[in-house]
Amino acid sequence: MKLENTKAQMRKGILEYCILSLLSQKEAYASEIIQALKNAKLLVVEGTVYPLLTRLKNDGLLTYRWEESTGGPPRKYYLVTALGQDFLKELHSTWTELVASIDKITTNAGNL
Repeated sequence: MKLENTKAQMRKGILEYCILSLLSQKEAYASEIIQALKNAKLLVVEGTVYPLLTRLKNDGLLTYRWEESTGGPPRKYYLVTALGQDFLKELHSTWTELVASIDKITTNAGNL
């Protein structure tokens, strides 16, 4: 397996958590979300984010509203729902436990 493929799979696995985290801070439209993820070096493409936003909305974790744009078509602004906030808290707890476990294993790898 190539290193880049492994790194891409690791990033994909945390996108849902990252998107919910971003949208829990403020509402945003898809291009803003994609740019924030790229700025964080998560290297995502539209083809990954749009279906994920749709799935999160269909699961009741996100809602959206339309807003007219001065320079183009209307924009769909996404926001985390109350259910999404609860889900995000659970993801955060799971993430914290996972990071601690990984740190423990990778720090003590020589102590097998």
